[in-house]
Amino acid sequence: MVSLDINGKRYKVNISPDAPLLWAIRDHLGLTGTKFGCGIAQCGACTVLINGRAERSCQTPVKDAQGKKITTIEGIPENHPAKKAWIAEDVPQCGYCQSGQILQAISLLNEKPHPSDEDIDEFMSGCICRCGTYQRIRRAIHLASFMLAKGGRK
Repeated sequence: MVSLDINGKRYKVNISPDAPLLWAIRDHLGLTGTKFGCGIAQCGACTVLINGRAERSCQTPVKDAQGKKITTIEGIPENHPAKKAWIAEDVPQCGYCQSGQILQAISLLNEKPHPSDEDIDEFMSGCICRCGTYQRIRRAIHLASFMLAKGGRK
């Protein structure tokens, strides 16, 4: 039995401490916004925030997440600038990668509130969008940065 703090709630999960965090989130807690993609931390679909930083939950053992604040896409308010910017820039197509993309973008904005195109390209490079909406993603991150600077909530 492990204890996890996810989206501000404490959960007791009956899972091996060595199991990937992704399976605790999806299979045990039913938070299915976090997606399984490649299983080897290369595509970004499983991205969550751990203490505010983007991490791949498919390769993060549950034991390494205990005692830390985990945020999934379900824990990001609908009025968060990143979510609003994603909609405004019409980013999603199939939508499969979007939760990981948004959480990766939030992590970037936590580290660099005003990223350059190069910063965005580098930081987001591990998040694959099979639909190829990378230009829209870049625009959405710039828009979210602008919204945060104008007093939008984090």
